[in-house]
Amino acid sequence: MIIEQIETFRVAVPLVKPFKTALRTVTTAESIFVKITCDNGFVGWGEAPPTVVITGDSLSSIESAIHHVIKPFLIKKSLLNYEIIFQGLKTLLVGNSSPKAAVDMALYDCLSQFCKLPLYQFLGGHKKVLETDFTVSVNDPVEMGDDAVSYIQKGFNVLKVKVGKDDIATDIERIQEIRKRVGKDIKIRLDANQGWTEKEAIRAIRKMEDSDLRIELVEQPVKADNIDGLKQVTDAVDTPIMADESVFNPMQTFQVLKTRSADLINIKLMKAGGIYQAQIINQLAETCGVECMVGSMIETRLGITAAAHFAASKQNITRFDFDAPLMLAKEIVEGGIQYNNRFITLSEAPGLGIKHINVEGGVLVG
Repeated sequence: MIIEQIETFRVAVPLVKPFKTALRTVTTAESIFVKITCDNGFVGWGEAPPTVVITGDSLSSIESAIHHVIKPFLIKKSLLNYEIIFQGLKTLLVGNSSPKAAVDMALYDCLSQFCKLPLYQFLGGHKKVLETDFTVSVNDPVEMGDDAVSYIQKGFNVLKVKVGKDDIATDIERIQEIRKRVGKDIKIRLDANQGWTEKEAIRAIRKMEDSDLRIELVEQPVKADNIDGLKQVTDAVDTPIMADESVFNPMQTFQVLKTRSADLINIKLMKAGGIYQAQIINQLAETCGVECMVGSMIETRLGITAAAHFAASKQNITRFDFDAPLMLAKEIVEGGIQYNNRFITLSEAPGLGIKHINVEGGVLVG
């Protein structure tokens, strides 16, 4: 199974509503799609959205890394020697985790098709149905309360609420409003996206604990490189703390686990550089008794399908943040995962199960 061709295409899909966090506001989901064709006719697909404030990757840098560095390395190589390929992809260039992830997805798509297995079975096959949360963007408390109610009415039981953009008092008002509106039984997890200092995080979380706001977990309360601060927060509160931007690669995972700086790990393929590295991160966490969530950026059904297959394959991955395709104003990918409100079902088709993507003039369009 020789890699014969690697192509990239740009895609832009408007969101139904702006996606707002402490780091950025997104109105359009932009991505680079990668298509890998092998000599036996197998075609694999991958996706990399630009997230300059998180991974540092832009549309142009993703394309450049793939065409000028990764493509020359992969062309004419046998994918059956995939350990050599994935090890080489890891060390080929520093950083650039998003283009690595897109290519990694497409390679795994081809491999699992060759084995006539859906990717989740090729990787371990733990489960085929997942339950995703739905994200409430950071806005004023009343608007966030309205959004939360609308998502619950659509059948979602877990809300991921963005905070960290303003002062602590406003963040607490946001959560109080949402809890009041959705009742006590809905799970609420918070994501501060590095928006607090350690003192602010401790004060806010303790206040929410004292107010019985029933927060399931708090994700990345402090700056990504502030591991000492992350540990301070983890040690000072009862609510579980999840590391996200602090953990890109296995070495960072090891540091967080060794110091017990977080209770949970959020794995994203765009941070890890793909499934190959994501598996190592999960194995490290599982060895230390730490559960993982698999999350995503603002991606289409293509990228989320790859992330969902990885997440479904592993027992230690217990939480899922795969709502991004539901935020898009139109669908451009046929096949892949299927949604039934909060439930995601994986296809039994080999690979990712992508049936069709419309390509016109070098640009993917819906």
